[in-house]
Amino acid sequence: MKHATYGVNTICTHAGEVEDTQFKGAVSPIYMATSYEFMDVNTKRYPRYFNTPNQEGLSKKIAALEQAEAALVFSSGMAALSAMFFAILKSGDHVVVQNTLYGGASHFIREEFPKYGIQFTFTDGYEPADFEKAIQSNTKLIHIETPSNPLLTITNIQAIANLGKAHNILTSIDNTFASPINQNPLNFGIDLVMHSATKYLGGHSDISAGALAGSQAQIDAIWHVAKNFGGNLSDMTVWLLERSIKTLGLRVKAQTKNAKKIAKYLEKHADIKKVYYPGLKSHPQHALAKSQMRGFGAMMSFELRAGLDALQFQKELKLIKASMSLAGVESTILSPYLTSHALLSQEERDLLGINNQLMRFSVGIESKKDLLADIEQALKTIQ
Repeated sequence: MKHATYGVNTICTHAGEVEDTQFKGAVSPIYMATSYEFMDVNTKRYPRYFNTPNQEGLSKKIAALEQAEAALVFSSGMAALSAMFFAILKSGDHVVVQNTLYGGASHFIREEFPKYGIQFTFTDGYEPADFEKAIQSNTKLIHIETPSNPLLTITNIQAIANLGKAHNILTSIDNTFASPINQNPLNFGIDLVMHSATKYLGGHSDISAGALAGSQAQIDAIWHVAKNFGGNLSDMTVWLLERSIKTLGLRVKAQTKNAKKIAKYLEKHADIKKVYYPGLKSHPQHALAKSQMRGFGAMMSFELRAGLDALQFQKELKLIKASMSLAGVESTILSPYLTSHALLSQEERDLLGINNQLMRFSVGIESKKDLLADIEQALKTIQ
């Protein structure tokens, strides 16, 4: 399928679909085999080599959505991230990492990189100057996340891409919160895009997966490492993810619309100390977000005012689920200090501004009035 001239919902629906040549079904057939013919074939297929028919089809769909030459799908976002890091970095190399990064990724870097002699620097902030001053002579990669988890900080994608090119350093981004619907970092010059496909790409809280997209050369280089780590995705899950992405554009558009309206409401609420959402004009990087995103996404965070019990608030919610993950069609909420950033020390969380009153809110597709009513009743109950 030539996807360049098609709209995003057409790409979501049709890019990378596997043709049912036998029965002409309307959806991709699923190939569950783990053993394939090896003689007189163009491709020697094996699931761990990321080249089963369904794996190849899904990779093409994700590449099309990110406007990339190629992509790979993994068993989790961390499997994708670790494969990317270890394909690019070796002992003695250095990586510059944004300080406002997903807690699991930060923990991975701090725990694993020293074992392999890989050096790293977390930036003091997320302005281009913060990244530039962290660059060393042996820096091979700059990794960013925007919008970030959980405070929705916005990093200048174009500036980071330009910085990487000026210093001959590769650049990568975690694009999970934005999704390909709201942001395509490769168009700004970033080299590699990573997703926790468990989130918006899956969208139904029933799939664990990850993805990388970039140039064919970069994806080929990552493939040589990834096949050794064994982080491939099972074909049943591949098929489910391909199916889920068909509604990605519709889901994210509805969630984004809900989130913007709810953020504006919460910003004026007496029981809410602060709202973190790039779609608000009060957000310090609102103009930057507007310049590099097509929509502001469906993730936000907010702080309850002092004196309110944050954990009891979550327990009193009836419709919004207090749940670990995010980006499903159902709205979920959690305390980052107990979940996504629990592996960081209290000092590290304090430096990032992640306090006990902070709620990370993943807005779903429910009626906006029902979500607001749920928040209101929970706040009244804990007064």
